[in-house]
Amino acid sequence: MSARTYGPAFPDDDGVGPLDVGDEVRRKEALREARALQIAIFNSANFSSIATDANGVIQIFNVGAERMLGYTAAEVMNQITPADISDPQEVIARAKALSVELGTPITPGFDALVFKASRGIEDIYELTYIRKDGSRFPAVVSVTALRDAQDAIIGYLLIGTDNTARKQVEEERKKLDQRLRDQQFYTRSLIESNIDALMTTDPSGIITDVNKQMEALTDCTRDELIGAPFKNYFTDPERAEAAINLVLSEKKVTNYELTARARGGKQTVVSYNATTFYDRDRTLQGVFAAARDVTERNRLDQALQEKNVELESAKSVAEQANLAKSDFLSSMSHELRSPLNAILGFAQLMESDPRSPTPSQKESIAQILDAGWHLLNLINEILDLAAIESGTVSLSGESVSLDEIMLECRAMMEPLAHKRGISMTFPRFDNPHFVSSDRTRLKQILINLLSNAIKYNTTQGTVVVDYTVSAPDRTRISIKDTGAGLPPEKLAQLFQPFNRLGREAEGEEGTGIGLVVTKRLVELMGGAIGVDSTVGAGSVFWIELISAAAPQFLDEGGEAADSRPHLQNGTRLRTLLCVEDNPANLKLVEELIARCPDLRLLTAVNATLGIDLARAAQPEMILMDVNLPDISGIEALKVLHEDPLTAHIPIVALSANAMPRDIVKGMEAGFFRYLTKPIKVSEFMDTLRMALELADQRTAEAGRVFPLPDAPVIVPIPRTTGLRILVAEDHPVNQEVVRQILQRLGHHVEVVPDGHAALAALEQSGRGTFDLVLMDVQMPVMGGLEATAAIRDAERDSGMHLPIVALTAHAMHGDRERYLEAGMDGYVTKPIDGVELTRVISQLVPAAAAPGPVPAAAVPAAPVAAGPPAFDERFIRARLGDNAQLFAKLVRLFLGDSPARMRAMRRAINTGDGEALREAAHALKGAAANFAAAPVVEAAGRLEFQGRNGDLHESAATYAVLTREMPRLRRALGRASHPRRTSAHRQQQRKAAR
Repeated sequence: MSARTYGPAFPDDDGVGPLDVGDEVRRKEALREARALQIAIFNSANFSSIATDANGVIQIFNVGAERMLGYTAAEVMNQITPADISDPQEVIARAKALSVELGTPITPGFDALVFKASRGIEDIYELTYIRKDGSRFPAVVSVTALRDAQDAIIGYLLIGTDNTARKQVEEERKKLDQRLRDQQFYTRSLIESNIDALMTTDPSGIITDVNKQMEALTDCTRDELIGAPFKNYFTDPERAEAAINLVLSEKKVTNYELTARARGGKQTVVSYNATTFYDRDRTLQGVFAAARDVTERNRLDQALQEKNVELESAKSVAEQANLAKSDFLSSMSHELRSPLNAILGFAQLMESDPRSPTPSQKESIAQILDAGWHLLNLINEILDLAAIESGTVSLSGESVSLDEIMLECRAMMEPLAHKRGISMTFPRFDNPHFVSSDRTRLKQILINLLSNAIKYNTTQGTVVVDYTVSAPDRTRISIKDTGAGLPPEKLAQLFQPFNRLGREAEGEEGTGIGLVVTKRLVELMGGAIGVDSTVGAGSVFWIELISAAAPQFLDEGGEAADSRPHLQNGTRLRTLLCVEDNPANLKLVEELIARCPDLRLLTAVNATLGIDLARAAQPEMILMDVNLPDISGIEALKVLHEDPLTAHIPIVALSANAMPRDIVKGMEAGFFRYLTKPIKVSEFMDTLRMALELADQRTAEAGRVFPLPDAPVIVPIPRTTGLRILVAEDHPVNQEVVRQILQRLGHHVEVVPDGHAALAALEQSGRGTFDLVLMDVQMPVMGGLEATAAIRDAERDSGMHLPIVALTAHAMHGDRERYLEAGMDGYVTKPIDGVELTRVISQLVPAAAAPGPVPAAAVPAAPVAAGPPAFDERFIRARLGDNAQLFAKLVRLFLGDSPARMRAMRRAINTGDGEALREAAHALKGAAANFAAAPVVEAAGRLEFQGRNGDLHESAATYAVLTREMPRLRRALGRASHPRRTSAHRQQQRKAAR
């Protein structure tokens, strides 16, 4: 017996012998586990397990079947067959199919479901199960025949799974497959219907697909093309291969021109456009390309280019013609207005001369004025017509009081009407009436119509002006005269340029421009104009304008401001600078300013000199001609506005350019007012008054005051300290001025006379020694720009940057850009202002900016004596901080240097050397500007300008003026720099006289 004992022995089931108790236990345990596993499998919720007896009656209905079909096991067991829960039509169809397949009749019903299994044939099929609630679902059923030990069928096992999900997937796949087939068909149709030859190639340039257009282009079949190199079908294979390589590297190619070659030799120029294409994994698959026949396009492009050349040529001719017309009108206006300015200006002065001209002289003056203003009116009409035709007229659409306009027109026109014996009647306005228009242009329209009504009226005739509301939003203004009238055939010509119908009407001749301008102005304001005329009875001219509501804000009272030129204030003499190159116009301005005893006049014949005088003399206002010989008045205006010393000065334009676009351009540039020549005295004086009032206002806002000579005002000057500054300046006066200003601000200064010496100083001292360089632009040996360029070249490899500031007597429009391009970081204009110099230094060397002791400086007061002083002592003392010793030193330097400059100018004039004259005059002008010596600056500036232009015809006369002014300046400087010696000298003279 074995050592392992499991209990009593029992006979084996087969009766062969006893079993070990332990083996029996293990066997039963194994059977229990297997049965439990079988039960678990049989009752799986994922399968319906249905077992029947041999007749098909359900004997087992597992949990999966219950959940899948909705029946409980009790409801079906021993009650129904699986055929009862299957779609009957499908069962019938299955019976028929099996009958055909197996060649034996099969009865529809359960037999059809298990027939194959009963014959030992594996059978898995699809059918539709019907749930208890009547719903259906597809199922896959596996049928197995259950047999006993004698192989007799005792029943059937039907295992089913829900096939819904798989059916849905199949349906979706079918739809996707169909969609893919549709898309392929659509894509192919799209490719084939394209007008371009399309093709795809692999990355090596082998054709993988083409459309019919490519077949036609190459005269090859699709089968012949696929698999062949792309480059073989072009006249330049290397260029074609390069196209493939280009698209592979750039991802896209457009308008790459190639010449395709067909089998028969036909060549076609095509535009090749291509891009790369990839699969869903972004793996490069090849190139998709389109080739379009551009033969016709190239032909059309060539024709278009030729046509464009013709059009551009025609356009250029038209633009040149239009420009020539505008230039002609502008030139004509200027050329006519300049002499008219003198004629009318002096005639006005003669008319108002208190010495009372004789009656005959008065009559002659009146005739001159009448003719002059008439001529000016004709000029204005021509310019108006040109402006309207060019579309440059700008009109405001304000609400204008018609009664106010009527009153103004009546005041202007009644004297002329009465002079001709014509009575005028204007409407009474019980209530204000308003129209939408441009106020100035409406006055122009009415005055033009009234002038014609007076001009072409009969002796002792009448003019009746009236208005009516012709529609809810329209106002009609009519002007009726008792003239000769015009027949209907002549009326249409009234609004045509240059109609000259005055002769037919037996009236005064006219240009016919006025009515044309009137018509077009009315139409621009949204109105209409017309005329009704009867021969022998007169005419009625009318205009219709858009009615308007009263403006939101009206002047409810108060008298208008007095426009008389009250220029005197009894406290100080004010300075006016006139920059004008026309002698007659300049003389007129001098005559007008002579009427104002509290004004002194400085004059300059060009913009360069005008800018220098403005900086030196600080006038309260400037009259600036727009057309000047060196730079234009507008450019000079920009320079003065950009300069802190002169930015506050009101500048009034005096111009013979009276085109509307010229006026708009001038006002946009920044002129305070734009006066056109000929000058109207009343308008000139009103402008003068307003400009001086503005100057006073700006002065007050800036905190600047103009004290009497005994009361200087002390203001602080900011500074930076501790910098080492190299100054390159050739003139000894300017050297000392800069040195003293910088030393007063606490800086260490080294002065050299030219650019070459500046380079040497920088080289000897080593890099980093100087914090800043002040570089004069014009110097002998080497100029400032050349020296700056050399410094920047030396810095190129070092990574350092030494700030360089230009010192210049010129700061014209564009000079700043020139200095910056040369490598400079900023500029300061001469005469040098300490505050401005400090500001520039602080910007360029901000780390050195530190507050220090604040020196006081006296603000210069305007002179109170009549006549231009030799120099402005307050100005120079303010800049030097009342340092009498330094002032005396500067005077000595100037007086020591100026004789040589004067001799150099005299030699240059005698020898006709314009460049030498320019250099000497420029140096003297800059030195004199340090003392605000306006007369010397003006004369030297004229000589500099003449030398620059090489025109020395008037230089001798200008030099004569300078020789008169220089002794006066020397005496004034001598008295100012040695007051004690002068007083003692005077005492000695008085003693000697006794």
